[in-house]
Amino acid sequence: MLEVGKRVELIEQLLAIGTALSSSQDLGELLNLILTKSREITYSDAGSLYLIDQKDCIPKLVFKVAQNDSLSQATFKEFAMPITQNSLAGYVALTGKNLNLPDAYHLPKNVPYQIDKTFDESFGYRTRSVLVLPMQDQNGEIIGVIQLINRKIKRDTVITSENAITVTQPYSNWEERIVKSLASQAAISIERNQLQESIQNLFEGFVKASVHLIELRDPTTFGHSERVAELTVRLSEEVTSITKGKFKSIYFNESQIQEIRYAALLHDFGKVCVPERILQKRKKLYPEQLEVLRHRFALAQRTLELECAETKFNQLLNSPFHRHESNNNQLSCTHCEELAKIDTELQLKITKLNHYWKLLLETNEPEAIATKRFQELSEEALIELTELSEYKYRDIDGQLKPLVSLEEMEQLLIPRGNLTPEERKAIQAHVTHTYKFLEQIPWTKNLQQVPLIAAGHHETLDGSGYPHGLAIGEIPLQTQILTIADIYDALTASDRPYKRKLPVETTLQILKQEANKGKLNIGLVELFHQRQVFQVLGHTL
Repeated sequence: MLEVGKRVELIEQLLAIGTALSSSQDLGELLNLILTKSREITYSDAGSLYLIDQKDCIPKLVFKVAQNDSLSQATFKEFAMPITQNSLAGYVALTGKNLNLPDAYHLPKNVPYQIDKTFDESFGYRTRSVLVLPMQDQNGEIIGVIQLINRKIKRDTVITSENAITVTQPYSNWEERIVKSLASQAAISIERNQLQESIQNLFEGFVKASVHLIELRDPTTFGHSERVAELTVRLSEEVTSITKGKFKSIYFNESQIQEIRYAALLHDFGKVCVPERILQKRKKLYPEQLEVLRHRFALAQRTLELECAETKFNQLLNSPFHRHESNNNQLSCTHCEELAKIDTELQLKITKLNHYWKLLLETNEPEAIATKRFQELSEEALIELTELSEYKYRDIDGQLKPLVSLEEMEQLLIPRGNLTPEERKAIQAHVTHTYKFLEQIPWTKNLQQVPLIAAGHHETLDGSGYPHGLAIGEIPLQTQILTIADIYDALTASDRPYKRKLPVETTLQILKQEANKGKLNIGLVELFHQRQVFQVLGHTL
């Protein structure tokens, strides 16, 4: 009955170990758990665990975990070694055979392996009984090796080089079978953990590739998504750390932080659906439009010059030639005076044309209509722009045409920024595209809100945002955090062709102004400032 009781207890232990192994998510934690439980069942004083690394062309045996009850102060570092039959672990990894050694110092003759006594000599230890087993996955492939050392007679005994012979005993066949079974179960758990890690790495790679794709389409925003993610994660962590006040009941666990991070990284992915010419538009006119206008202005000037030459030719052809004596007794030509007058008129026209070109270039700059110069001279500027819109030139077909078309003039008169209303709608549609794209991904349960969090980063608490004009109660707190991070980085990012970067102080003022208007969460903005979340980007006040 006593023997049956022990076996029932052992089975219960194995079931508990299996449950623990299946619930462990961290590889390091899992490996330590495997070794600890193996040692507990067998009363082993020490042990180590190796994994086979197949990443390189030549597989290696990686020393991952070591434990020793008698030398708890000893430290162990991970290292890799070639897989050969010279070492105990290497022999088992290559052959798949068990090694159950009663005394590692007295090995059978003609075996290829031997024990490394360096550790024993350094710490005054004595390795005696050793059990080395392969860890095989479901396909029978060896993925690692578990090594147990010094099976103790009494669990709490401290082993030294002097007492090792008397306080230890060989591993029994029964224990060998039990640990073999546990090793197989552990191998499955390790394989599952590695598969999960591979899936995580695969998804991380997908997210990074997606962000890279966005930046390829608009190089001037390079690094924006990563910076926004860093700011968003840090602000989320600061919210979680609050123990009093309005955020005291808010807590984001590790999975939720990861969910927020993915949403931040992918918040602009919908821009892949925005036409590239709009996405990369830097001024009010597209480069090709400006080039057409440049040729048009050049043609207009050349036409003026040809008309001038034609007028002078007709003047000479149709008017009689007269000479008369001027007051200073020098001969003067009436034609010369007329021709000089025609030349002067031409020069005035060319000067005016050049002035219009300069005005056009100035007006083509984003924010040009709202700049100080245009505010101070708004009436004069409006008159000049009106004149420019009405200016006509004679094209090569002889027809009079507007120097600046109606469409081009509408673009030049954009009061803020560089986008027409239609272009702005196309840009704003990126949030809808983001949601539709992210919604197609079969997210795991702990990441299901990624599409919702990401797609709301242009909504504002007063309902004036887009695309849905959501109000405060409809916008998740995670999205409110993301919005602040997005605005901060957009304002402080390095100079772009269509805007200048702002200092941290100015940006914080703008965030507070928007919060006071009811557009941003004022508590989050204050926390962002007080905890200096921006320091995660290396920014300082």
